[in-house]
Amino acid sequence: MKSSIIMIKKDEGIIFPPQLLQQLNLSSASTVEIEIDNGKIIIKPEPRQGWAEAAKQMNAAGDDELLVKDFPNDFDKDEWTW
Repeated sequence: MKSSIIMIKKDEGIIFPPQLLQQLNLSSASTVEIEIDNGKIIIKPEPRQGWAEAAKQMNAAGDDELLVKDFPNDFDKDEWTW
C-alpha cells in the first residue's frame, strides 16, 4: 500500500485509507504512539484507548460485577493503615 506525505498547515501528515483505519479500530479522533525503529515508523494505538467508554457500556448493561469477590487477608488487616 502506498500513500503520500501532505502538508497540513505548517506540519506534514500521511493519509490512511479508511479500510486500514477500520482494521486497526482507529479514527481521526484516535491518539496513537509513534516510534522510529531501525529506519521504520511504527504507529501503535494508545494503550487502553476506549476503556472508559467500554466501562460505561458495561455498567449500563449491568455487566460490571467483580469476577473475584473481595476476601479478607492478614496483610490488609495488619499492614494497612485505614
